[in-house]
Formats: sequence, C-alpha cells, structure tokens
Amino acid sequence: MVKTFACSFTATNMDARSGISSIVAQLRSLGVPGARADEVQIALTEAVNNVVEHAYESAPPGDVRIRAELYPERLWINIQDAGAPFPRGKLPEGKPADVNVPAECLPEGGFGWFLIRELASQVQYERSEGNNNLSLCFEIKVTSPSAEV
Repeated sequence: MVKTFACSFTATNMDARSGISSIVAQLRSLGVPGARADEVQIALTEAVNNVVEHAYESAPPGDVRIRAELYPERLWINIQDAGAPFPRGKLPEGKPADVNVPAECLPEGGFGWFLIRELASQVQYERSEGNNNLSLCFEIKVTSPSAEV
C-alpha cells in the first residue's frame, strides 16, 4: 500500500527547516529505518536549500511544495516551486569536487548535487506550467515502526 503525505512552506531557511523536519518525522513514524531517513534528509535538505538560495534568488520567496509517496521498497519525493528554472533547463551534473588541492583553494559549494545523486537512485527534473518539478527516488526497506531501536 502507498502512503502519501505532503507539506508546503515559504522558501525561507527557517520554513524550509521546519518543512523538511516534518517530512523526515513522517518517514520515521512510517517505519523508514533511521539511517535511510537520515540520508533522505541530507538529499532533501540539499535540494530544498537550492530552491531557497537559487530559484527565488531574484524574487520574493515563493512557495515550496513537497509530496512524498512511500511504497514498500521505494520512496518518491517531489519538490515543486515556481522559482527560476535551472540554467538551460537541466540539472547540474553533480560531479565530485577536487579536494586534492590546498585548503585555501577548496570550493565552498558544489557538493550538493553530488550528494543528491549519490543518495537517490533516480533524479528527474522538468519545468512545466511555470513550475520546477524535481523528483527524487530512494530505495527503502520499510520496517515496523516499533522494530526501530
């Protein structure tokens, strides 16, 4: 059976933190193992922070909508916003940054898309009707919530 839940919030750092926390709490209550819920939280945080920092960069913060569909062996999360589209309509590749450089030459960013692509089994993006739609799929083995230690 599919379990579906959602939340929406304004694209600010504080509201994003609250929205992400509510999604992760719901996952845990539905039996997603703690370590996997943590990985989903990392990827979700990276994706939503990109919306807050980039999609609404040149406009007042708009709404972010997250919809989750939890199946027995996978989780689909859709993140939707009406901010600016990705450049050239494509997601960043998410290549790992070169960390074999002097400390002062290390990049300050660019790790997020690498993390998202490493943690999610599928990443899909489309721009439709003025909205960005990012879908992340995670392989999940749901356990009984009471079996979680």
